[in-house]
Amino acid sequence: MSVVVVVRGGWEGHRPVEATDRYVSRLRGLGHEVVTSESLDTYLDAGLMGRADLVVHCWTMGTATEAQVDGLAAAVRAGTGLAGWHGGIVDSFRGSPDYQRVTGGQFVHHPADFVTYEVTPVGTHPVVAGIAPFTVHTERYQVHVDPAIEVHAVTVVDAVAVPVVWTTRYGAGRVFVTTVGHELKDLEVAEHDEIIMRGLAWASR
Repeated sequence: MSVVVVVRGGWEGHRPVEATDRYVSRLRGLGHEVVTSESLDTYLDAGLMGRADLVVHCWTMGTATEAQVDGLAAAVRAGTGLAGWHGGIVDSFRGSPDYQRVTGGQFVHHPADFVTYEVTPVGTHPVVAGIAPFTVHTERYQVHVDPAIEVHAVTVVDAVAVPVVWTTRYGAGRVFVTTVGHELKDLEVAEHDEIIMRGLAWASR
């Protein structure tokens, strides 16, 4: 049985509790122990973080202390997985390059209005293997990314392939990111929901 720690909060517009509850119930149904928290001080709990096989981080914007970021980074470096979606993972702690080094990317911009765009899986990585392209109508993130990430799905903007789903490694830990997920309906798109469930499984220790 894996231990999954879900840390959620920050800007309420991304519905951090409702969004993570969608996966908390399913992870528990699969037999995992799930610990939920609305405090970044969770990352200071070395005992819990040492037991965690996976952290699902859903905290848009906000500010973390150096010690909180260090606690999360140390756990991932030691082998705890990290996973999340949209601003909950790549728009956390804009002033913390140390956090961005862990996730492999950072939100920069999105159009003022929702746009309809196609997400195209690429390659045969387990997170996307066999999943067909799908369309969403939501925010489309522009991100700055570490060139070391492995991109598993893209969308095309002005003839340029922009990363949507990626994985990376930080020390011994695996990290999964999808930039889709502004609204709960974005998590309900069947193909995207499947990618998230696979991403959680892949990232877990």
